[in-house]
Amino acid sequence: MSQTVDSGEAGETGEPVVVTEEAAEQALDLIDGEGYDPDEAGLRLFVQQGGCAGLSYGLRFDLEPEEDDAITEHHGLRVFVDPASQKYVEGSVLDFEGGLQGAGFHVENPNVESECGCGESFRT
Repeated sequence: MSQTVDSGEAGETGEPVVVTEEAAEQALDLIDGEGYDPDEAGLRLFVQQGGCAGLSYGLRFDLEPEEDDAITEHHGLRVFVDPASQKYVEGSVLDFEGGLQGAGFHVENPNVESECGCGESFRT
């Protein structure tokens, strides 16, 4: 059964991740551009094997959550995190960064012990 929690500080009441307002706005614009309903669809944050440090983040849009997902809402954006990924991302902040080096989503994760040089993979 999925678990829904309100936004606040990451880690409070078992919340796996907090999303900044900028990241939520960017994701909602993309969801709208895909023609998805933001009341049902959301952004999935997951962890997968890969990268030179062992683990990497993944992001994608899903039309609805899976049964066991933790579901949070931040600034109107629904975020889905599967149980296996929760232990890796708990307490993290999802932000959107723009600049000369390129724009994109970035996960600030307090559980990371080391990252690869490019910041695309990590180890806990």
